[in-house]
Amino acid sequence: MAAPPKSSAEPITDRRQLVSYLEAGSKPVTDWRIGTEHEKFVYRLSDLRPVAYDGPQGIAELLTRMIRFGWQPWEENGAIIALTCGAANVTLEPGGQVELSGAPLETLHQTCAEIQTHLAQVKEIDAELGIGMIGLGFNPKWSRADIPWMPKGRYQIMRDYMPKRGALGIDMMLRTCTVQVNLDFASEADMVSKFRVSLALQPLATALFASSPFTEGKPNGFQSYRSHIWTDTDPDRCGDLPFVFEDGFGFERYVDYALDVPMYFVYRNGRYIDASGQSFRDFLDGRLPMLPGQQPLMSDWADHLTTLFPEVRLKRFLEMRGADCGPSGRLCALSAFWVGLLYDDQALDAATRMVADWSAEDRAYLRREVPRHGLATPFRGRPLQALAVETVALSRQGLNRRARLDSWGNNESHFVEPLMTIAERNETLASELLGRFHKQWQGQIDPIFNEYAY
Repeated sequence: MAAPPKSSAEPITDRRQLVSYLEAGSKPVTDWRIGTEHEKFVYRLSDLRPVAYDGPQGIAELLTRMIRFGWQPWEENGAIIALTCGAANVTLEPGGQVELSGAPLETLHQTCAEIQTHLAQVKEIDAELGIGMIGLGFNPKWSRADIPWMPKGRYQIMRDYMPKRGALGIDMMLRTCTVQVNLDFASEADMVSKFRVSLALQPLATALFASSPFTEGKPNGFQSYRSHIWTDTDPDRCGDLPFVFEDGFGFERYVDYALDVPMYFVYRNGRYIDASGQSFRDFLDGRLPMLPGQQPLMSDWADHLTTLFPEVRLKRFLEMRGADCGPSGRLCALSAFWVGLLYDDQALDAATRMVADWSAEDRAYLRREVPRHGLATPFRGRPLQALAVETVALSRQGLNRRARLDSWGNNESHFVEPLMTIAERNETLASELLGRFHKQWQGQIDPIFNEYAY
């Protein structure tokens, strides 16, 4: 979820401001950055149960102890609900999933070092508290009723609204974890090219990173149940956005889409005002029932954009949102995959040609079938695995051409190698986990918390 909201007193008096807000994300290539985010489940080592907010082993205590590493607390109604350190944030998902929202960094070497530093910090505190963390797309053991809610105002609003729009929204909030990367664009045309390629190929990332084959201790029939959950969360704000591929798509068209997505809330004076189901267009006209006669602020628009959940999301950068979380090495691989494809002109051009003749039906088919079948999904006469090998190779070539070296002279291409192994062997983490479940673990799920913990 989003970092703590930042208030802006600038009123919105003209729709053009909404477009300009997105346009302001355009940056010269020299200023492009990489922002990696990942979430993980927290559990007690003694009984593997989810960790509540309060208590001696609770999330609040975890956040409090992280202050020793230079993090600054962010409170809501007297409760620590986030940490900040420079441009990085540690935030809480609704069910206590702990998320690192990394700083925008220049190279994969830097962003991967940031991930490892964060994991070392939480591992130190985990040992003190008798808790553990694991990164998987869906909680493999516990039911909705077992998951504690975190004390964040926006989550209460979403909790009440979600069941009105889909059957699985509460599961999305409480029982899923993702890894994503945020990437920049140079112009509107560059944004459009990157949006189209990344949206078309998002199911491929879903297949490569699939790690959620269990529900409440049993196989659920999916490679990525997390991805499936998004198909029954909220049709107004989720999906693959066919209009992105239409002629004339750009910042203005995305604004039109965002204006038509119902609101969740308005943040005022440190509290969230429930505006669920209301129209931002009405808000622009001063007709929001909760704030009659008031005009929205630019911070309201920024907040509203964080409540849209398509597979690729546009803010002042593009967010890749299709992957399950996984082991630490694969966190870096997600960023590497998209950086190699989108930050190198030759790779982006090749990927654009690759997906150019895919129809809306092709893209919808992949979105529907990949969560269940993963790399085995038949596509255009061959399994998706074959496309995965080609696409990861494109990414690797892009990383080689970027030639961003670490202090030992290594470029960034090695970060994508775990994905090439997955693609060539046709074995995702989900299939690996299922094999262990049926063989070594003899139908028991508990060993997953030991063998795959951070």
